Amino acid sequence: MSQKSPTRTPLPTRHFAVQLSSTRRGARLARLLTERQLDEWGEPYEAAAQVIAELASNAVRHGRVPGRDFRLRLKLHADRTLRIEVTDARGDRLPRIPAPVEGDAEGGRGLRIVEAYADRWGVGDAPAGAKTVWAELVP
Repeated sequence: MSQKSPTRTPLPTRHFAVQLSSTRRGARLARLLTERQLDEWGEPYEAAAQVIAELASNAVRHGRVPGRDFRLRLKLHADRTLRIEVTDARGDRLPRIPAPVEGDAEGGRGLRIVEAYADRWGVGDAPAGAKTVWAELVP
């Protein structure tokens, strides 16, 4: 009698996408929706929420074009790597990490926060002159 080992079916990649208004409210909603979706998938969301907060805030502050929204996309791969993508309308304004800021400065730390939480991040072109800023969190 031969024994067969059970076959493991890999988990499919899970997707979530939503288009949100390019407003502070839209950026806040991006964070809340991320927390809810990752919780539903049974994944920790604290680091992802920080990354989303910064990327969505940047999309609203630096990537906004009146009348155009930004898009949030989450992809959870079988190995539990989470890819976060935020697409905004300003492909001509590429993100850059600025020089170190003073301790009391009100801005300039967002991409440093993304860099601290994400294992990888970058930017790519998107249709219609837009850009997508992405970050990956590896478990």
